[in-house]
Amino acid sequence: MRNVLAALRRLFHAVLLGVVGAGIVHIVVLLLVPEFSERDAWSRLSMASDLYRMNRLDAEAGGAPVVKSVDPLFYATACRFDLEEGMVRIKAPGNVPFWSVSVYDRNGHNIYSFNDHTATDGKLDAVVLTPAQMIDVRKDLPEDLQGAIFVEAPIDEGIFVIRTFVPDDSWKPIVSRFLDQSSCELQDF
Repeated sequence: MRNVLAALRRLFHAVLLGVVGAGIVHIVVLLLVPEFSERDAWSRLSMASDLYRMNRLDAEAGGAPVVKSVDPLFYATACRFDLEEGMVRIKAPGNVPFWSVSVYDRNGHNIYSFNDHTATDGKLDAVVLTPAQMIDVRKDLPEDLQGAIFVEAPIDEGIFVIRTFVPDDSWKPIVSRFLDQSSCELQDF
């Protein structure tokens, strides 16, 4: 009887160690997937277009969306940029019920976010630049950048995403026009 209990105890211990070990390996693999994935947001956007080109992320733009998890009440567009080439200006004309912008580094980590309540008169006009570029801009701020939101990002390459709320079907053309006319331009200074 003692031999059977001892054998069961060893078997239970081995199974428990195996389950815990497998759980740890599973968690580590899940955490490492983004580092080794070739299907991240940067890769998908780079397949869709070049740097400084807007890419609609929602299915309303026609075709399959670049990112599959976009909320159906929001339309979105994104642009890849490289701050080593210079600062980037993001603009969109017109007014929509709500917009927000997020700036991500190349690995998809959110660096900065803001929305229409942050902007002057709710207009989307922002500049993404490095700390060194910000020092240069502060020395002599160009007049056309007076009302812009400045996003100081300690990154080289990144993605910005504009999301807009679509309250009902009557807003779809207005929101689509807002996103289609948005721009992502390398800004000379």
